[in-house]
Parts: sequence; structure tokens; C-alpha cells
Amino acid sequence: MKPAARSAILLLFPFLALLSGCSRQASAPDDRLEAIREAGVLRVAAFDGNPPFGFIDSGSNEIRGLDVDIAHELANRLGVKLELVPTNPANRIPLLQSGRADLVLANFTITPERAQQVEFSIPYFASGQQFLARKGTLSSPDQLDALRIGVDKGTTNEAVLRQKYPGATLIAYDDTPFAFTALRNGNVDAITQDGPKLVGLLANVPDAGQYEIPPFSISDDLIGVGIPKGELQLKEFVDSVLLELEASGRAQQIHDAWFGPDTRTPLPRLYRIGQQAAPPGAGMH
Repeated sequence: MKPAARSAILLLFPFLALLSGCSRQASAPDDRLEAIREAGVLRVAAFDGNPPFGFIDSGSNEIRGLDVDIAHELANRLGVKLELVPTNPANRIPLLQSGRADLVLANFTITPERAQQVEFSIPYFASGQQFLARKGTLSSPDQLDALRIGVDKGTTNEAVLRQKYPGATLIAYDDTPFAFTALRNGNVDAITQDGPKLVGLLANVPDAGQYEIPPFSISDDLIGVGIPKGELQLKEFVDSVLLELEASGRAQQIHDAWFGPDTRTPLPRLYRIGQQAAPPGAGMH
């Protein structure tokens, strides 16, 4: 090849690379919803140690729970395979932001602070922040400022407790089972989480009779599906499926499977998907 021709080809390389990059970019999905459909897999971050929302089933060794049932409904309507990504409270947002999960279904409380980092679906569950302690230890929120309390790191439960009861000594753990182990060992006086999660935890331990959940809560929280920031088409899809689950009665079936009167964790269903939600903090008791 003559030197002049070789030089001309070398000069063209940057433009050819640019055109090639544009071609790849043009063929790539322009939103997460389309990418999920093309990949044939919906990756959902779910708890693996917080029954009944997400936990390892001893029989199948798979993650099961209320959140997992909803994740299956979403995957089925997309016609794709569901891949569950185990998570703990502190990892939920990083998994979304890093692209390792398409959605988070892990008892994810909707807050203005989190909404700056992720999108949220409409709420699909509501619960209040409660406490678990040895019997006779705790009966009133007036006692909280004098106690050592185990919290799940990175949760709204931790933030609310720090704000409302600054005198309490908080010990942060990666997940509720670790906090409960600390309670058993006497390292903390109580642990805090959403009431339904504490009910589920207590239903699955052999020494449940030594503990109690005092009949008060310090906040009412709405739970939603976490979605990557800016993925509005994916949010619209998730919202539509949640509303469909409510209208068809499937949402009630899922609730009853985990919190119905015949379960080990009976809990009335006070919130319906799509109902007008009370402002944050309303109805606290």
C-alpha cells in the first residue's frame, strides 16, 4: 500500500470509530424497561433474612416472601425470568445505582431523601415502626431515651429514632437478624423495625415466648418499589401492575398468604394499593 493511501486510512479511523459507536448506541435499548424485555430477565433486589417479606425457605433453599410474590407478578407480566438479588437495608440504593438490580422489592420505605436518589412506585404496603424487647422491658415510648436499641443500618427506622429520641443509644447492624442476636445476647435492650417484620421474625424463632412487641408505634410508613432514577417508563409499568393486582384481588391474596388469619403472622390489611395516602407522620401513635 502506498504511504499516501495508508495515511488516508489512518485519518479515517477516528471517524469510523465514531460511526461504529453511534451505531451501537442507536441499537441499544433507550430505557430500562426495554432493556429488561430484550435481556429476558428482571433482576429484583429482595431481602433474604427478613420474613415474611423476603427470606430463605428451608425446604427449597430459595428466597420467598410477600415482596418476592409481587416480583414474580411483575416478571410474569413482562414475560421474562425473575432473578432475585439478595440485599440488606444498606445495599438497596447502591444496587439500583450500580445497575446490578432493575428494581428493589425489600420493604423499602418511601422518603423524600431517598426519592432524590431513586424513583418510587405507588405504595403497595403500609406499616408502623415498632419495637421488640424481652418481656417486661418496654411498655411506653417514654422509655426509649434511656435504652440501648438495635437498628438496621441505613433504614428510616434509624433516622426516625435518632430524630425523635436523641437520648437513646443506637447500635447499627447490617440486618434485623443480627440485631435480634444482639438482643438475645444482652447487647441491646430492644430492636426496632416495621411492625410486620418484627411479627414475622418472632414467628420463626424457638424462644419467641421470651419476647414481646409493645403495643405502640412511633411512625407510619408507606412501602414502595425502588426504581432507578429517571426510569419513568419502568415506573409507569410497575404502577400499572400494582393497581391491577389490587383490582383483581391478587394483592389481597398475596397479603393473606403471609399475614392472613391462618398464618403465623396474622396482621389486618389496612392499606389498599391506590388509596389516598395520609401525609407522612399522620396518624402516628
